[in-house]
Amino acid sequence: LFWAVCAVGIGGTFQYGYNVSIINAPTQHIHRFLNETWTRRYHKELHPDLLTFLWSVIASIFSLGGLCGALIGGSMAIRLGRKGALLMNNMIAILASILMGISFPTGLFELLIAGRFLIGINSGVGICVQPLYIGEVAPKHLRGGLAMGTSIFLTGGILTGQITGLRELLGGESYWPLLLSSSCFPAFAQLLFLPWFPESPRYLLIDRGDELSCAKALKQFHGSSEYRREMEDIQRECLALNGEKPKEPWQLFTDRNVRWQLITVIVMTMGQQLSGINAIYFYATYIFEQAGISAEKIPYVTLGTGACECLTALTCGLLIDSVGRRYLIIGGYLLMTLWSIVLTFSLTYQELYTWVPYVSMTSIFAFILSFGLGPGGITNTLIAELFIQSSRPAAYMIGGTIGWVSFFTIGMLFPFIVNGLKQYCFLVFLLECSSVAAFIFFVIPETKHKSFLEINKEFHRLNFGRN
Repeated sequence: LFWAVCAVGIGGTFQYGYNVSIINAPTQHIHRFLNETWTRRYHKELHPDLLTFLWSVIASIFSLGGLCGALIGGSMAIRLGRKGALLMNNMIAILASILMGISFPTGLFELLIAGRFLIGINSGVGICVQPLYIGEVAPKHLRGGLAMGTSIFLTGGILTGQITGLRELLGGESYWPLLLSSSCFPAFAQLLFLPWFPESPRYLLIDRGDELSCAKALKQFHGSSEYRREMEDIQRECLALNGEKPKEPWQLFTDRNVRWQLITVIVMTMGQQLSGINAIYFYATYIFEQAGISAEKIPYVTLGTGACECLTALTCGLLIDSVGRRYLIIGGYLLMTLWSIVLTFSLTYQELYTWVPYVSMTSIFAFILSFGLGPGGITNTLIAELFIQSSRPAAYMIGGTIGWVSFFTIGMLFPFIVNGLKQYCFLVFLLECSSVAAFIFFVIPETKHKSFLEINKEFHRLNFGRN
């Protein structure tokens, strides 16, 4: 089970985290490449406004690709299987790496845009299908910890991208095409290791009706003496579904059986993206400068933020099956609310006292730790647990779509929010975090150590009333 999580993670959410972070390091080098290419092609300098536009397209088209990936990820998981979808997804990553790698020697920045779009599709599919596979292969008493592999590999990808992008490694001017094309290595790693592991047993029995392959897969995951309990649980869910086929996303919006589960997915996915974590990273450089850290050393201090997220994802993975989902995610949002208050005050009085920038710096790391301990890690885990087999792929398509749209929207609106409200922007995130915490407290039941059918019964009371 552990190695299966690693095999799906390296080519899944690791790619998302890695490709989000590596684009920051070569910003100036790509600007120079765009200028030189434009001058050579049209014999005139690139206008600064057009340069900004082209760079914005290169950076943000990743989100558009992610949205497309989320829209097709569920369908791929149904038609090709969870494992088959992940293996096919690596072809997209390899093609994207080739396009980004040859953009510089060929002098075609359009290939860079196409490559970023394709690697976005790869990330969108990965972040949709990986939690599906892990949630379906894990026994209920280990499901939380194993599902945290999604967050652990995502944060590990961010940290790896930050390290690889250092100027001593691939962040130098000569190596940035190699940096952007290096996402082929996780793809090759997954193509090498994932075929050794079986398809999701739930998919094999419930979607394909292949009981022999399901039993064989369960024996490989749980051992020949322990697999029967999991087999019985899958058979009960199969009987409860009574031959129901996988649903399309739009069918969930008209299905009263999943009304509150769907509302929960929408609130939690939007809450995760709009929680203020992007504001923290935006303000990090400014706060580090105020604390007296030189510009040359800031990239190394920024590694600490990536390490914080990775550490809390690991910690959350160790705690989730003992403490429970509700305590961790509610606690994470409440702590983020607290640190939003502290940051508002410290940024307001940043210039008055020499020690205040250090309070701001501490608050940044504390905010990131709080995010990783709750919202950052548990959101994807809960989506897998709130739905039964026929609704789960469609739920991930909806959650993924909302996540990517929110990610793109906050990227577009955030500069205006910061310019308009300055440090008081954290008051907006304070309200958002506290509201999501209240929603989770009143609506979401604890899912720890419960089967998918037991969780479904809990929500049945919400959807149809106590009686």
